[in-house]
Amino acid sequence: MSDQAQSTPDSGAATPPPDGDAGQRAPGLDESIREVGQAGRATVDSARHTLRSLRRLASFEFALARSAFGRALAWSGVAIVFGASAWLLLAGTLIALMQRWGLSWFHSLLITSLISLAVTGYAIWRVSFFFHHTGMHATRRQLSRLGLFDEPSDEDPDAHVGAPERTP
Repeated sequence: MSDQAQSTPDSGAATPPPDGDAGQRAPGLDESIREVGQAGRATVDSARHTLRSLRRLASFEFALARSAFGRALAWSGVAIVFGASAWLLLAGTLIALMQRWGLSWFHSLLITSLISLAVTGYAIWRVSFFFHHTGMHATRRQLSRLGLFDEPSDEDPDAHVGAPERTP
């Protein structure tokens, strides 16, 4: 005989459950629906609590960012004032040093002014470079491809100066 024929003594019939599980029966349809409904309500409640917690977290984060931005602005002002006064003192010292080396007042002031203008020009170039990145060009391009927040252009035949007409 083969091993498979000997493994099931009653020709493949299922074995009865042990005596401990004999008293439990499968729940009825109405009870199953009630349990599923309770689980759904618990899931919705959990999602509501999660969203409420996320809203509170975002609210606290924005409040913290607002406060930090204000303080950073105040300290930036202090840094600008003291930085400017330090540069004025340094420029005065450079002018006095150049005077000591034998240059005239005109040349000393001219050299110091040219250094100031060169640094100012470099700073303006860097500011314009970084402000270019604040335009969110890639995001605008992607939103335009989706047809959202599309800004009218001169080539657009529907771009009128008046109020746009909406068709359903």
